[in-house]
Amino acid sequence: MACQLSEGRSNSFFQRCKPYIAMISLQFGYAGMNVITKVSLNHGMSHYVLVVYRHAFATLSIAPFALILERKVRTKITFTMFLQIFVLALLGPVIDQNFYYAGLKFTSPTFSCAMSNMLPAMTFVMAVICRMEKVNLKKVIYQAKVVGTVVTVAGALMMTLYKGPLVQLFWTRYIHIHQASAPPAASVAADQDWVKGCIFLIIATFAWASLFILQAATLKKYTAQLTLTTLICFVGTLQAIVVTLVMERSKPSIWNIGWDMNLLASAYAGIVTSSIAYYVQGLVIQKKGPVFASAFSPLMMIIVAIMGSFVLAENIYMGGVLGSVLIVGGLYSVLWGKYRESKENKEKESMSLPLEAVKGVIEGNAKILELEVDEVEIEKAKANNKKMISSSSIDSVVVSVVEPAPDVLMKVKQELKS
Repeated sequence: MACQLSEGRSNSFFQRCKPYIAMISLQFGYAGMNVITKVSLNHGMSHYVLVVYRHAFATLSIAPFALILERKVRTKITFTMFLQIFVLALLGPVIDQNFYYAGLKFTSPTFSCAMSNMLPAMTFVMAVICRMEKVNLKKVIYQAKVVGTVVTVAGALMMTLYKGPLVQLFWTRYIHIHQASAPPAASVAADQDWVKGCIFLIIATFAWASLFILQAATLKKYTAQLTLTTLICFVGTLQAIVVTLVMERSKPSIWNIGWDMNLLASAYAGIVTSSIAYYVQGLVIQKKGPVFASAFSPLMMIIVAIMGSFVLAENIYMGGVLGSVLIVGGLYSVLWGKYRESKENKEKESMSLPLEAVKGVIEGNAKILELEVDEVEIEKAKANNKKMISSSSIDSVVVSVVEPAPDVLMKVKQELKS
């Protein structure tokens, strides 16, 4: 008996820990994608080609699940729906990923992850503009959202405009000293590339936020999520091919890919971060909500910083550290406001249920009143207009109803006495 109780407690504890384990594992998966992709880009792979191969792998890995699991829930795709899918593919696989990889190439994995934490704040601003979010500055939850958005933008500006001194880590001191001897011209070029990379990352985050806004509207009409993701990845692959042919038309050799880091980066990004991650994150959001899933995103930045310093000997600057702190603080302020708002909405929905029940009781009582009045009228007709019902009986008929309105009570008494 004691053994069964202990097993039940251990199983219950494991069930509670599952969402935390899943999200932590997911952050390691995202961190690995950033580091592997950075290595591939440093070795000369075109980010345009990387986007094509990534979403081709994603389409092939998601499509079987969509065909099997959603064969009964798919709806017909209209021309308007196709246009929405086309724009979603343009925002996500094409604009977002190309600019993100370009920014990653010019900056660093840690910096790119930190800039990605702007997403909730930027999505909130766009949702307010599109009237999908309400802002009432008299309430603390909306004040937290606005302040968090401002702080997040300030952190992004600090990371863009201020680098500051190097943050010395004991396992990279020799590398930093060696890099400090680089010529001034190379340092100036690196600073220019850094600003360019920041701008690319901001554009990528803006496109990603736009994708969320449009996707939320699209899912209201097309509820098959796996099928919609498959179509977005497939159409995005075709669009990315066209963009690559235009941008890299003089380099046909860039399409060559072998059993090397380029193949690993493409397959890893497509299968792990576009397929497995989508499924795991969907399960966690379904069980714990989107706020819980978003709260783990800063963990990816920490993991990438540690991995990048070991694998890539990545430089970490004071401006990046301070900006990251501001972005994470603003992120949690926005997420807290969103959590409190969703909690208030749930409380309002739970309060509306008793009101509906009371309304049903009142409507039922009104029907009872009508039936009893009809019975009285029938008795009056049978008695040949003899007054069989006294004033006290009228009161008893009316009292049998639960608290009728006073004006209704007076009206019924007058009709029965007449």
